Amino acid sequence: QEENKQLTLKVEELERKLQTTSAQNIEFLQVIAKREESIHQCQLRLEEKTRECSSLARQLEMAIEDAKRQVEQTRERAASREKAAQSKVLDLETQLSRTKTELNQLHRNKDDAERRYESRLQDLKDRLEQSESTNRSMQNYVQFLKSSYANVF
Repeated sequence: QEENKQLTLKVEELERKLQTTSAQNIEFLQVIAKREESIHQCQLRLEEKTRECSSLARQLEMAIEDAKRQVEQTRERAASREKAAQSKVLDLETQLSRTKTELNQLHRNKDDAERRYESRLQDLKDRLEQSESTNRSMQNYVQFLKSSYANVF
Protein backbone atom coordinates (compact mmCIF):
# COMPACT_ATOMS: atom_id res chain seq x y z
CA GLN A 1 0.00 0.00 0.00
CA GLU A 2 2.78 2.32 0.90
CA GLU A 3 4.43 1.57 -2.37
CA ASN A 4 1.16 2.05 -4.12
CA LYS A 5 0.71 5.38 -2.40
CA GLN A 6 4.17 6.44 -3.39
CA LEU A 7 3.53 5.33 -6.93
CA THR A 8 0.22 7.22 -6.90
CA LEU A 9 2.04 10.33 -5.67
CA LYS A 10 4.64 9.82 -8.35
CA VAL A 11 1.93 9.36 -10.95
CA GLU A 12 0.17 12.52 -9.73
CA GLU A 13 3.43 14.38 -9.75
CA LEU A 14 4.21 13.05 -13.21
CA GLU A 15 0.69 14.03 -14.34
CA ARG A 16 1.27 17.55 -12.97
CA LYS A 17 4.61 17.66 -14.73
CA LEU A 18 2.88 16.36 -17.85
CA GLN A 19 0.21 19.06 -17.56
CA THR A 20 2.87 21.70 -16.93
CA THR A 21 4.88 20.37 -19.84
CA SER A 22 1.75 20.23 -22.01
CA ALA A 23 0.92 23.82 -21.02
CA GLN A 24 4.49 24.84 -21.79
CA ASN A 25 4.31 22.89 -25.03
CA ILE A 26 1.11 24.76 -25.95
CA GLU A 27 2.76 28.07 -25.05
CA PHE A 28 5.81 27.09 -27.11
CA LEU A 29 3.56 26.15 -30.01
CA GLN A 30 1.80 29.52 -29.72
CA VAL A 31 5.17 31.30 -29.54
CA ILE A 32 6.36 29.28 -32.54
CA ALA A 33 3.14 30.09 -34.42
CA LYS A 34 3.57 33.80 -33.61
CA ARG A 35 7.21 33.64 -34.66
CA GLU A 36 6.29 31.84 -37.86
CA GLU A 37 3.66 34.52 -38.53
CA SER A 38 6.24 37.17 -37.71
CA ILE A 39 8.74 35.47 -40.03
CA HIS A 40 6.09 35.29 -42.73
CA GLN A 41 5.33 39.01 -42.28
CA CYS A 42 9.04 39.77 -42.32
CA GLN A 43 9.44 37.76 -45.52
CA LEU A 44 6.55 39.68 -47.09
CA ARG A 45 8.10 42.99 -46.00
CA LEU A 46 11.48 41.76 -47.26
CA GLU A 47 9.99 40.94 -50.66
CA GLU A 48 8.26 44.32 -50.73
CA LYS A 49 11.50 46.09 -49.76
CA THR A 50 13.37 44.03 -52.37
CA ARG A 51 10.91 45.16 -55.05
CA GLU A 52 11.17 48.71 -53.75
CA CYS A 53 14.98 48.52 -53.81
CA SER A 54 14.90 47.18 -57.35
CA SER A 55 12.61 50.01 -58.38
CA LEU A 56 14.84 52.55 -56.63
CA ALA A 57 17.92 51.01 -58.24
CA ARG A 58 16.32 51.40 -61.69
CA GLN A 59 15.35 54.98 -60.84
CA LEU A 60 18.88 55.63 -59.60
CA GLU A 61 20.38 54.23 -62.81
CA MET A 62 18.03 56.42 -64.84
CA ALA A 63 18.92 59.44 -62.71
CA ILE A 64 22.63 58.70 -63.12
CA GLU A 65 22.23 58.42 -66.89
CA ASP A 66 20.26 61.65 -66.94
CA ALA A 67 22.87 63.35 -64.78
CA LYS A 68 25.64 62.13 -67.12
CA ARG A 69 23.70 63.52 -70.09
CA GLN A 70 23.21 66.83 -68.33
CA VAL A 71 26.89 66.99 -67.34
CA GLU A 72 27.90 66.33 -70.94
CA GLN A 73 25.51 68.99 -72.20
CA THR A 74 26.79 71.41 -69.58
CA ARG A 75 30.38 70.66 -70.59
CA GLU A 76 29.54 71.26 -74.23
CA ARG A 77 27.79 74.54 -73.40
CA ALA A 78 30.72 75.59 -71.18
CA ALA A 79 33.21 74.75 -73.93
CA SER A 80 31.14 76.71 -76.43
CA ARG A 81 30.90 79.67 -74.06
CA GLU A 82 34.62 79.48 -73.37
CA LYS A 83 35.38 79.56 -77.11
CA ALA A 84 33.02 82.49 -77.55
CA ALA A 85 34.61 84.27 -74.58
CA GLN A 86 38.11 83.67 -75.95
CA SER A 87 37.02 85.01 -79.32
CA LYS A 88 35.49 88.05 -77.64
CA VAL A 89 38.65 88.56 -75.56
CA LEU A 90 40.74 88.50 -78.74
CA ASP A 91 38.37 90.97 -80.39
CA LEU A 92 38.50 93.22 -77.34
CA GLU A 93 42.29 93.02 -77.19
CA THR A 94 42.48 93.96 -80.87
CA GLN A 95 40.04 96.80 -80.30
CA LEU A 96 42.03 97.92 -77.24
CA SER A 97 45.26 97.89 -79.25
CA ARG A 98 43.61 99.92 -82.01
CA THR A 99 42.16 102.35 -79.47
CA LYS A 100 45.56 102.77 -77.77
CA THR A 101 47.13 103.46 -81.16
CA GLU A 102 44.42 106.01 -81.94
CA LEU A 103 44.84 107.56 -78.48
CA ASN A 104 48.60 107.87 -78.99
CA GLN A 105 47.99 109.45 -82.39
CA LEU A 106 45.50 111.86 -80.83
CA HIS A 107 48.05 112.76 -78.11
CA ARG A 108 50.67 113.45 -80.79
CA ASN A 109 48.16 115.51 -82.78
CA LYS A 110 47.21 117.41 -79.63
CA ASP A 111 50.85 118.05 -78.76
CA ASP A 112 51.50 119.22 -82.34
CA ALA A 113 48.42 121.47 -82.23
CA GLU A 114 49.54 122.88 -78.86
CA ARG A 115 53.02 123.59 -80.26
CA ARG A 116 51.52 125.27 -83.34
CA TYR A 117 49.11 127.21 -81.11
CA GLU A 118 51.96 128.31 -78.82
CA SER A 119 54.03 129.28 -81.86
CA ARG A 120 51.11 131.17 -83.40
CA LEU A 121 50.35 132.80 -80.06
CA GLN A 122 53.95 133.87 -79.67
CA ASP A 123 53.94 135.16 -83.25
CA LEU A 124 50.75 137.11 -82.58
CA LYS A 125 52.22 138.53 -79.35
CA ASP A 126 55.35 139.57 -81.22
CA ARG A 127 53.29 141.18 -83.96
CA LEU A 128 51.08 142.90 -81.36
CA GLU A 129 54.15 144.19 -79.57
CA GLN A 130 55.61 145.35 -82.89
CA SER A 131 52.26 146.98 -83.78
CA GLU A 132 52.12 148.71 -80.39
CA SER A 133 55.70 149.83 -80.83
CA THR A 134 54.87 151.16 -84.28
CA ASN A 135 51.74 152.80 -82.86
CA ARG A 136 53.80 154.46 -80.11
CA SER A 137 56.35 155.61 -82.68
CA MET A 138 53.59 157.06 -84.83
CA GLN A 139 51.99 158.75 -81.84
CA ASN A 140 55.38 160.20 -80.91
CA TYR A 141 55.86 161.33 -84.52
CA VAL A 142 52.34 162.88 -84.58
CA GLN A 143 53.11 164.54 -81.24
CA PHE A 144 56.40 165.77 -82.69
CA LEU A 145 54.59 167.08 -85.79
CA LYS A 146 51.97 168.83 -83.63
CA SER A 147 54.58 170.45 -81.52
CA SER A 148 56.61 171.39 -84.64
CA TYR A 149 53.55 172.92 -86.34
CA ALA A 150 52.66 174.67 -83.13
CA ASN A 151 56.18 176.11 -82.97
CA VAL A 152 56.10 177.14 -86.62
CA PHE A 153 52.74 178.89 -86.36
